[in-house]
Amino acid sequence: MATFLYKLGRSAFRRRRLVALLWVALLAVAGIGAATAPVATSSSFSIPGTEAQRAFDLLEERFPGAGADGATARVVFQAPEGQKMTDPAHKAVVEETVAALKSGSDQIVSVTDPYTGQAVSQNGSTAYVSVAYKVNAMELTDETREALTQAGHNAQGKGLTVEVGGDALQTMPETGSGEIVGVVIAGIVLVLTFGSLVAAGLPLLTAIIGVGIGVSSITALANVLDLGSTTSTLAMMIGLAVGIDYALFIVSRYRAELADGREKEDAAGRAVGTAGSAVVFAGLTVVIALVGLAVVNIPMLTKMGFAAAGTVVIAVLIALTLIPAMLGFAGDKVIGRKQRKAAKAEAGAGADSAKSRKPNGGTRWARFVIRRPVMVLLIGVLGLGAIALPAASLEMGLPDDGVKPTSTTERRAYDALSDGFGPGFNGPLLVVVDGDKATADRTVSTIKGLEGWAAVTPATPNKAGDAAMITVVPKDRPSSGATETLVHDIRNATGDDVLVTGATAMNIDFSQKMNDALVPYLALVVGLAFLLLTVVFRSILVPLKAALGFLLSVVAALGAVVAVFQWGWLGSLFGVEQTGPIMSMMPIFMVGVVFGLAMDYEVFLVTRMREAYVHGERPGEAIVTGFKHSARVVTAAAVIMIAVFSGFIGMTDQMIKMIGFGLAVAVLFDAFVVRMAIVPAVLALLGHKAWWLPKWLDRILPNVDVEGEGLAKDAPADGASGSQPDLVKV
Repeated sequence: MATFLYKLGRSAFRRRRLVALLWVALLAVAGIGAATAPVATSSSFSIPGTEAQRAFDLLEERFPGAGADGATARVVFQAPEGQKMTDPAHKAVVEETVAALKSGSDQIVSVTDPYTGQAVSQNGSTAYVSVAYKVNAMELTDETREALTQAGHNAQGKGLTVEVGGDALQTMPETGSGEIVGVVIAGIVLVLTFGSLVAAGLPLLTAIIGVGIGVSSITALANVLDLGSTTSTLAMMIGLAVGIDYALFIVSRYRAELADGREKEDAAGRAVGTAGSAVVFAGLTVVIALVGLAVVNIPMLTKMGFAAAGTVVIAVLIALTLIPAMLGFAGDKVIGRKQRKAAKAEAGAGADSAKSRKPNGGTRWARFVIRRPVMVLLIGVLGLGAIALPAASLEMGLPDDGVKPTSTTERRAYDALSDGFGPGFNGPLLVVVDGDKATADRTVSTIKGLEGWAAVTPATPNKAGDAAMITVVPKDRPSSGATETLVHDIRNATGDDVLVTGATAMNIDFSQKMNDALVPYLALVVGLAFLLLTVVFRSILVPLKAALGFLLSVVAALGAVVAVFQWGWLGSLFGVEQTGPIMSMMPIFMVGVVFGLAMDYEVFLVTRMREAYVHGERPGEAIVTGFKHSARVVTAAAVIMIAVFSGFIGMTDQMIKMIGFGLAVAVLFDAFVVRMAIVPAVLALLGHKAWWLPKWLDRILPNVDVEGEGLAKDAPADGASGSQPDLVKV
């Protein structure tokens, strides 16, 4: 592989104008496709194989036109203290609002009058108008949303407190300035790392091009493939992070090859042949982790994984082709002035100056770890273990209006309904009966014999009389254990012809599906990555150590997520105004994404150790050599990735905020604790055993030559007499 990538790098360097033109053309085509594609109007959410989904499907079949999966809204009215919503003046305002809503849009299925629909609280202080739409929230027009909010505003000025809730107000997540701040921080880190604006600008420029192609392609295909609004956000998040990182490693290796006296074209080839090999395998681990999300069998999650994986593939291809092409354009400017002056001064001072050069920070840290491996290992493991403890209290669910900031009308409507009608009113259960009226009546009686419900409505049959709907309001809040118990009790007490659905039941089924898929997903992703790393490192223990270290970091990251978003620790610092259950997909999603990203650092760091070891250095010396050449770059890459992910914490969407925080913390733990501390400590304790591989397995495994040994005989041997003898190593 190293030889092939070496030739690819040299070819891209020589034909840099053609390569650059091709990538710019791809960006233009993707941009035009995104600009001309119809706006994505659908963002369907389904969970195949669950009872809640079967119930929705039955509703669509037996209640056509009822908009079972359509958007809903509730306009909540609260009377001033001491007054009631049944007062004539307040009743007139509500009736005006009902009339305005009915005439406000042709997307409305029904508007329920609270005085005929029993939607007034017992104490009379609160009432609500239910609005059902034909289409889901993403398909609502701006005019329909405006009519809804305007109806609320008109009533607000007539002596009532009016709030609007429901998913009808759901819109695309607002993009904050945090993403821009993350890119700016990445730029600063690159300038400090390289000491050259040109060298720092290359990873940013190529990463933006890659993300532009990926996100534009997703936008162009969103309507056709039914991609959700968070798909492009995830692709942007991961694409920026890995795009900058992969380019960073190629540019760093190129500068190191120049410092060894290589000609520019040869240096570009060797950079792609060595660091590029690590990029390919690191990218493969990320792709495996993202594509593996298909195991969960939830279409939305599968599409998110495939879209993000496509962006990673683009980042890898750009690193292998566009980066060497751009290095050809950069010329000597890829090295900073100060470094060139320092190199010339060192060259004039002779060999004594080189010998007296102080070891860099990576070298000093590696030597410290090698001297005290047991202490470093214990501190790292115990520290992450302590942070992981909150993960034992993990409660999962899907975010609703109850976790939104109190400044939003959706949250205030949620609280008003809870106060007026009880905490379970925001999570009603919809029971669908596949049978006649007698079956439906028996089902109502059975449910009333159970515990945990606050209200059970009479059965509403369809026109054909062969199906009915029953609404059950739990006593407790939607995310509580008591509500989950009620759902299971109804399912156990009724027959196969009775199905429980609704947002609350859907969340419960979704969480269960996530839990059931976690172990198979872990086995698939970690197993495939273990085989891949075994091929890369020609070792059994190194991949095993990598996998165990990842599990430690991801559980610690989950512990941090629970502490902030569920317990509220430091919540105000991260913009968390309301605690609640952790998003159901968070654990399995973090496993997938973080595993791929964690293996990036494992490959980049340990590959240099492996390279030194196979060239004759002792295990301890190889660890020091690996840190000498890679620690600074890996540190910069981790800081950049943390900055990019942290930028998404500023978004208003709770799911994106949680993902950004979780990934940023996971990279922090994995890069700086696991890879920089625990990994060298374990390798120091293992010694030669770390690189042991059974002879029979060694014969079976293909030799991918990540270390670039084949370049010694296939590449030109002109390095020592190149035209750049005065450049320094990075």
